[in-house]
Amino acid sequence: MSYTAHIDTFARDNLPPRREWPEMLFDLPDLRYPARMNCAVELLDGALLKGWRDRIALRAADGHCTYGQLLAQANRIARVLVEDMGLQPGNRVLLRGPNNPMMAACWFGVFKAGGIVVGTMPLLRAKELTEIIGKAQVTHVLCDKRLQAEVDLAAPACPTLKSIKYWYDDDAGSLDALCAKKPGSFRNVETSADDPALIAFTSGTTGKPKGTVHFHRDVIAMCDCFPRSCLKPAKEDVFCGTPPLAFTFGLGGLLCFPLRFGASTVLLERLTPDGLLEAVHKFRATICFTAPTFYRQMAPLARSHSLKTLKKCVSAGEALPDATRQLFRNATGIEIIDGIGATEMIHIFISHTPDTVRRGATGYAIPGYRATVLNPAGKPCAPGVVGRLAVKGPTGCRYLADERQKVYVQKGWNVTGDAYSMDKDGYFFYQARTDDMIVSAGYNIAGPEVEGSLLAHEAVAEAGVIGVADEERGQIVKAFVVLKLGYQKTDAVVKMLQDHVKSAIAPYKYPRAIEFVDALPRTETGKLQRFKLRTSS
Repeated sequence: MSYTAHIDTFARDNLPPRREWPEMLFDLPDLRYPARMNCAVELLDGALLKGWRDRIALRAADGHCTYGQLLAQANRIARVLVEDMGLQPGNRVLLRGPNNPMMAACWFGVFKAGGIVVGTMPLLRAKELTEIIGKAQVTHVLCDKRLQAEVDLAAPACPTLKSIKYWYDDDAGSLDALCAKKPGSFRNVETSADDPALIAFTSGTTGKPKGTVHFHRDVIAMCDCFPRSCLKPAKEDVFCGTPPLAFTFGLGGLLCFPLRFGASTVLLERLTPDGLLEAVHKFRATICFTAPTFYRQMAPLARSHSLKTLKKCVSAGEALPDATRQLFRNATGIEIIDGIGATEMIHIFISHTPDTVRRGATGYAIPGYRATVLNPAGKPCAPGVVGRLAVKGPTGCRYLADERQKVYVQKGWNVTGDAYSMDKDGYFFYQARTDDMIVSAGYNIAGPEVEGSLLAHEAVAEAGVIGVADEERGQIVKAFVVLKLGYQKTDAVVKMLQDHVKSAIAPYKYPRAIEFVDALPRTETGKLQRFKLRTSS
């Protein structure tokens, strides 16, 4: 990391020491990038060089824009950042907005200007924004006007902030008004391939989000691994889905992946399961990205929608229960492409194609990555033995000024915090988050396995399982269950579900306590927040 285009070197200065980085792999020819690269230039300016100027890039409820139009708007935003807001390369820019075309253009505008994007979920409140702004020393904010209130509340406690602009705003000084006065050209900042491009904050399933730093080459690497080997998109594809662009699952699946391959993407701000199915029909979408919860809720609704164009569905964000996979396939005929990724790794590193599914498995290490399962001594486990999932590849964990780097990266491996087993053929089978393993009377019980068993019952809409303290057994399995309409919260239903689990998996794993709830706590990306269930117990 010698050359840098960054004048403000805060992010580079607060990377972990190089000895604490994971081993990086660039074995594939597609991953050998030039020393100087700007990911926005690669994805947008490069698209025009490929002749895609007039192809549709973004689709939305109120119309669409072409690659050429998106490039011009990103250039205007870059000009506003530099000429009106005083951005210097390396400054951190907080982006706040739902999935809409302006949010997408802002991502590329910041990259082009040499800034570092700090994406934030629309539902974050002032306290959370203040923590993120303070941790990343954010200097600039670009925000959807409708989300201004929490920024206003956070700003007085954030002395590093220099300039804030809003879009979809009628004010004369708004981002929209300033962009209207700018030409659609910009002299791109010639960043190093390993200049930081974004600081992605973890989505908070543990309650303690961390900032993960990703370089310009990391953004392109995520486009050149999972999509090329598992998804295999074409220029004719239309992407759609639910993950926010502030979440790296959404940044890849709903923005960078489609643009890398000349396809288009549908950006819609709020979607219900029924609304997502309607969007597939309306926009003739061919590829869908969403979380397991949505696929489960979409399955019984699928037959009332025309899904003739839909070809591929990708699930990530949390483990895909086998019951959900089977339910969705029976309803649509589509085999979901499962995957595990991590904010620390930027995107998916274990997955499969629709033709290489193995029942109950997440998949195998995709080309470009290596993965293994480690025992407590840090040695590879034998096939079938549960241990800690470890991975390395062209992307990896670099926490921003965080001692937890030493926990996540060990001996060159990214240790993800997931408990897995691996079979002799290299397929990985999810057990639990390592902090979600329940030890009851000497037995190790994976909460997600019990959840999957409960979800297979016709009465269960959602389920979350944790371990709770018990004097006799150390811990017992407790399930929080959302029932489907028509089922009552009675002792008889509790016993029915307990008996069902006993008959489906080893009887000692059954939930000795079941609490019926109206909803489960989830992050904005759909991940179950088990730490909140533990807090409530």
